[in-house]
Amino acid sequence: MKTIAIIPARGGSKRLPGKNIKLLGGIPLLAHSILYAQQHKFIDAVYVSTDDEAIKKVALQYGAFVIDRPQLLSGDFEPTVSALKHVLESIDAKIENVILLQATNPLRPDNLLHDAFAFFQEKQVDSLFTVSRNSHKLGKIMNDRFIPYNYEVGQRSQDLEPLYYENGLLYITKASVILQNEIITKDAFPLEVNHPFAAVDIDTQEDFDYAEYLVKKFQV
Repeated sequence: MKTIAIIPARGGSKRLPGKNIKLLGGIPLLAHSILYAQQHKFIDAVYVSTDDEAIKKVALQYGAFVIDRPQLLSGDFEPTVSALKHVLESIDAKIENVILLQATNPLRPDNLLHDAFAFFQEKQVDSLFTVSRNSHKLGKIMNDRFIPYNYEVGQRSQDLEPLYYENGLLYITKASVILQNEIITKDAFPLEVNHPFAAVDIDTQEDFDYAEYLVKKFQV
């Protein structure tokens, strides 16, 4: 195998219990990322890393391989890279590229992964990740005063200096980099994605409700 997709999906969500298997558009949240990965012929296998039996059952039902994640790597503060590294160390195959798809970012433009992988190969970088342009006037609060950060008072929003945020839609990284405990390298290519799906990162019921609205709007 040359390229695999890994979807980390822990159980025990506190803000939205059972969110990874909660039905979105009629199928479990996790299944959206599995099915998305399976549409791409350059992905040789799809793996789900989980510590939860219900999530494991859904992953197997939708045709993914499952790697049982030990409790040691399943804590709230455990970095995502540890789950990816564990998958690579658990399978008997030489992997070149890893595509990270987060279950909590279930909606992605159809051509995004195809285009992202093409950029990844063309740019010959060790990693790629998706970003979106910020459209907010940001600032800091210091000594009970608001201090503008990326604008001057009175400046129009459309004249803001371009700033970007990591939207979590997808990551592509060389397996050798992950084995060194990294996902985004210094030479990582930032692929800009300005689409309503980029605003979906499910952590609360309100996030889930917004995702449901987009599913209906775009007929995902």
